[in-house]
Amino acid sequence: MVGIIIKDGESIEAALRRFKRDCANAGILSEIKKREHYEKPSVVKKKAVEAAKRKRDKKRRMFAKKDRM
Repeated sequence: MVGIIIKDGESIEAALRRFKRDCANAGILSEIKKREHYEKPSVVKKKAVEAAKRKRDKKRRMFAKKDRM
């Protein structure tokens, strides 16, 4: 659970910004988006495989680019 303590003389806007940053760092928003709609386990696995392929291809392109130089 994310919580902040408002410091003396701190504006509400600054405290809200700090709270939002802490929520983003904790991964709360991404967890909410992930749980918004149910996805079957097969769909989740398929997305993970596709993401791994994209990551692998990107890494290959980066190394190929370095080798050409």
